[in-house]
Amino acid sequence: MKRIQLFEFEDFSWFPSGLRNGMTNLIAVLHRMMGISEVLADCIGEVLQEQQVSRIVDLGSGSGGPMPEVLKIIHEKKELENVELLLTDLYPNPQAIKKFDRSEGDKISYSESPVNAKDLKNAPDGLLTMINSFHHMRPKEAREILASATERGQSILIYEMVENKMPLFLWWLLLPLSLTILIIMVFFMTPFVKPLTWRQIFFTYLLPVIPICYAWDGQASMPRIYALKDIDLLLEGLPTDKYVWEQGYPLKKNGKKLGTYLKGTPLKQNFSGS
Repeated sequence: MKRIQLFEFEDFSWFPSGLRNGMTNLIAVLHRMMGISEVLADCIGEVLQEQQVSRIVDLGSGSGGPMPEVLKIIHEKKELENVELLLTDLYPNPQAIKKFDRSEGDKISYSESPVNAKDLKNAPDGLLTMINSFHHMRPKEAREILASATERGQSILIYEMVENKMPLFLWWLLLPLSLTILIIMVFFMTPFVKPLTWRQIFFTYLLPVIPICYAWDGQASMPRIYALKDIDLLLEGLPTDKYVWEQGYPLKKNGKKLGTYLKGTPLKQNFSGS
């Protein structure tokens, strides 16, 4: 495989949730700046309509991630105004559970029960999504996720915002410059975080822990991403008589590629997602 295993700060259970949330907030800002939310809304909306599913079940949501923003765009599409979003995690975020209360009327909720992406037999019905999180899984775990979705016969859409195409030696060579650029970017991106908290400001400008951790995780994630040929290896041997896989490059409105996707769908719809 082209992919290699590096660490990211957000992988560690001891990493403070406040800092983790601060980094997630920056990823949401980056999504808006790059137009990723619109691209995701198009990809997800297409699967929802194809499979006639009315709920998205996001895996590994953490503190919320980009999906609430994506859902707003999906609701602007014809016949998708009532799509619901269920955020899930193996370790549900208590703050996020309180934040995404269905009483707000935004059709977003956060599961209080753990959902294990590697074992989807008890996962809630709906279109499963993994947004910029699949690369955190080691090959054995990644394979288990794909096999579990296939066995369950449940649609899944996996998205990574960048493609793993840079030679590894060049990645190491450019790493100091890349880290510096990302740290500087955080200083300019932070004012666009919503809501902007004192914790985000303090750990960005006064004690710059968030910029350093965000820069490393952003760079470390690139060689961890499964290249399309790596995905082919993960899919080898999975049954294809009732389930089909498709991978490729999502396109922006201007036709430019933006990241990679892997979509798995049952040949026959066997769940309602309602």
